[in-house]
Amino acid sequence: MKNKERLDVLLVERGLIETREKAKRAIMAGLVYTNEERLDKPGEKVKVDIPLNIKGNVLPYVSRGGLKLEKALKVFDVNVENKVLLDIGSSTGGFTDCALQNGAKMSYALDVGYNQLAWKLRQDERVIVMERTNFRYVTPADLSREMPNFATIDVSFISLTLILPVLKTLLIPGSDIIALVKPQFEAGREQVGKKGIVRDEKVHLQVIEKIINFSIKEGYVVKNLSYSPITGGDGNIEFLLHLRWENEREVGINQLQIQPAEIVIQSHKEFHTKQDEG
Repeated sequence: MKNKERLDVLLVERGLIETREKAKRAIMAGLVYTNEERLDKPGEKVKVDIPLNIKGNVLPYVSRGGLKLEKALKVFDVNVENKVLLDIGSSTGGFTDCALQNGAKMSYALDVGYNQLAWKLRQDERVIVMERTNFRYVTPADLSREMPNFATIDVSFISLTLILPVLKTLLIPGSDIIALVKPQFEAGREQVGKKGIVRDEKVHLQVIEKIINFSIKEGYVVKNLSYSPITGGDGNIEFLLHLRWENEREVGINQLQIQPAEIVIQSHKEFHTKQDEG
């Protein structure tokens, strides 16, 4: 893993700002700080684990990731109050922050990276920080407090097919899961375009159906599907999948009330409209 990265690139990777262009503007406007030191050069190479914050940030959460879970909770009508969250791929902590603000009891903030979680969450006694942790090797013994009954998944460079088989060994029966389906990490290499962006609706549909079918094979109940309200840092459309883990069963159930193709069409309409307006 590289030790340094351009400041503008790092802001986007952390989910603190939507695009590199916006990151450059924020940096040059003097809004980006590490601790109390202002950083004003977009191209400056900084350590990848440097603490970063943006003054005057109007986001309700520590990162844009919180907006994804916020939409899922509303659209899927899922309640996180008093739940024990397992946040897989926590990064800056947007999902954890959103869950806590919506009444979650505590969160295991788990990430393979290091020193990305926002300071506000590090200091929160409801958050168990599990950094430098490869989820594929986590066991119930690693979860030091209560067993989780709610999980979120927002991972990069790895398929959900490697996450879901492990997850069911860690959840209490009756747990809800909100998984972010990222086509750029699920599609075949030949289906991913320039700069790692997947634009083809057919590929989006293939990826969603692959994950739905895999989830059922693993014994999950597939409850609902939508799309993320924001694109990934690289501009990819991403999808929100609501799963439920009831108990050990040979095969899961598909309870989707909407066709995945319809969600793909809706997502493309929305983001193409936003591009036209932008």
